[in-house]
Amino acid sequence: MQRILMMVAALTLGAANATDLRIYPSFAEVRQPVTSTGNTLNVSLPQQAWENVLAGSLDLEGLVFNGAVQKLEANWLSGLEGKTVFLMQGDGNSEKTEPVTLIRARDLLVKDAAGRYFNVRYEQLRFDTPPPTNPLSPSQTLSYTLPKAGSGTLVYLTRSVGWSPRYTLKASNAGAQLSALADIRNTTELPYDVKDTELYSGDVNVQANPQAQANYEAADMVMRAAPAPVAAPAPKIGDGAELRGLYRYALSTPFTLPANSVVTLPFLTPKLTSFERYVGLNTFFDIATRTGTLDRSYRFKADARLPAGPITVREEGRLVGQTRLDETREGGTVDFSLGDDPDVEYTRTVQTVNQTKNTKGEVVKTTYKVTYAFESSKERSVRAEITERVGGRIIIIDSAAPTRNGGVASLKVDVPAKGKVSRSFTVVVDNS
Repeated sequence: MQRILMMVAALTLGAANATDLRIYPSFAEVRQPVTSTGNTLNVSLPQQAWENVLAGSLDLEGLVFNGAVQKLEANWLSGLEGKTVFLMQGDGNSEKTEPVTLIRARDLLVKDAAGRYFNVRYEQLRFDTPPPTNPLSPSQTLSYTLPKAGSGTLVYLTRSVGWSPRYTLKASNAGAQLSALADIRNTTELPYDVKDTELYSGDVNVQANPQAQANYEAADMVMRAAPAPVAAPAPKIGDGAELRGLYRYALSTPFTLPANSVVTLPFLTPKLTSFERYVGLNTFFDIATRTGTLDRSYRFKADARLPAGPITVREEGRLVGQTRLDETREGGTVDFSLGDDPDVEYTRTVQTVNQTKNTKGEVVKTTYKVTYAFESSKERSVRAEITERVGGRIIIIDSAAPTRNGGVASLKVDVPAKGKVSRSFTVVVDNS
């Protein structure tokens, strides 16, 4: 049963009332069925969970109410003040339990049979009834006054639940495959029994809650470092459907999202419609001579929309790098680099071919010849791609049409195995 306690008079909702979750990358919409047999509906949330609720997001759908009062309630242990609890003392060899009276739950002040007062640790206490998951945590109670009994849905947004995809690109001489997993995270002590789940990708703006976001990110980093395995029947994630610029993925069956956990599910296995390896350089135009190495780069297109997330690349089963993908449309180009390739070096030189001056003797137009010389020590040929961004009022690259306020020069060349090759292009910068 979801540990969010939904109380109607003396009635507590049972496990049959499963929650619906609509999970976005950094928050989730919780939809909890509630039923009132009278004119009052009380909803209680532990304080930690309340701190992750986005301000102004609580709503009651399907039930008309006259008003609601929010109140901070004391923790479970405070309800035992003045009552008998049991104190465990001693070490592992000689332990004994004695009844004491709990005087103050706030600092665990107790009184023994001799009338002496002292403070204890919570771990030393024993109880006649099972304590809740967080007995020392206070809770927030929201009391709705209803004109009549009925059923509805409690809705709120929380930063404590979110999801993210992560990709693996497996490449070899035979080709490449892309697959993805979905990590669904719950960063609080509240477990959820989920009936219907939808995952959403895309950019969604909601009310800011800096403290809730900080709590989620801190807990998320801990769970990323050591995700807990979850032994439960795994639902499947269905194909995506577009929703006003977002993408929605539905889970096929109910599942349990335990407290402080990460549930990982197979997500996408899109077909790659194109795949390229190359060595590249992305730079800005200048007239200096430069030498260096090119980057190990990949480019592909997939037949599915890809939500933003980290990607791990493996060549012949070995890890060769990790980076992050931006949100990409179906058929869009994914292009990224994983670091230097020391096997391919380049030398770049620039020659001033021509200059035009105005009546004042100022240079207003210059033609440059840019030459790249490549040398490879690889056993196979490799494609090299150079991109240079050029600034200026009017730019002409080789014989292409002029562009205003900047231009882009591109060079593509196949570098032979253990060989050398040179290629050039011209750049005209016209500031007249």
